[in-house]
Amino acid sequence: MSEESSTLADIPGLVRIENTGKEELTARCVELTHAVYLHHQVYGQYCTIHEYVDCPAEQAYDYLSKGHHLEEWTCSLRDFAPTGTPGLWAGRDRLEDDTRIYCRVLASPEAMTVDYHCSWDQGDKLWMIYLMRVVPASLVLDRPGSVITWTNCRHPYYDDNPYPGLAPRPDRPWVGDYWDLFYAGHTVEMRNLKAILEHRHRSGLPIGSAPSRRVAR
Repeated sequence: MSEESSTLADIPGLVRIENTGKEELTARCVELTHAVYLHHQVYGQYCTIHEYVDCPAEQAYDYLSKGHHLEEWTCSLRDFAPTGTPGLWAGRDRLEDDTRIYCRVLASPEAMTVDYHCSWDQGDKLWMIYLMRVVPASLVLDRPGSVITWTNCRHPYYDDNPYPGLAPRPDRPWVGDYWDLFYAGHTVEMRNLKAILEHRHRSGLPIGSAPSRRVAR
């Protein structure tokens, strides 16, 4: 036994071919596979969606990395403009009246990841993190275009508004109240993204648009 295997053997709960026969491993996997899953079992803590898009990966990534495009493909984020803080933008989430949303985009061209760090009501702690990745479809599907994944994690603040005093009114619903609809809502938005990218790519149009020159107030 190698030194690495000896070290791993001390860790309880590991399932590896060294300690689990092929039949037992298969039986474990079958036990974990169900015909029907409860919603909270699939989307209770994490919400991940994915889509094939007939648009080159580099163009899809460039589009996503420009935060003002959120106004085009999301259902309710509008009126983004830069704040006085470098890299921080503010807009409106029209899902609820008079609700401000703040956003900072962290993008990596090498990995083609785009992370939107957002929050309602305040821009000091951006805790609503939307993780997106663009993968060339040629690598994973052997076809032109892109595969886009989008993951959201259930931060504790979704269940408890940490800044209730900043809400525009006491009876304003909280973003976490919509968590059970995140999969459906994000799927609608991903389809919007797909429609925009594919239409412009197939029509030979510019994929992106110029940001507004207004300043957030």
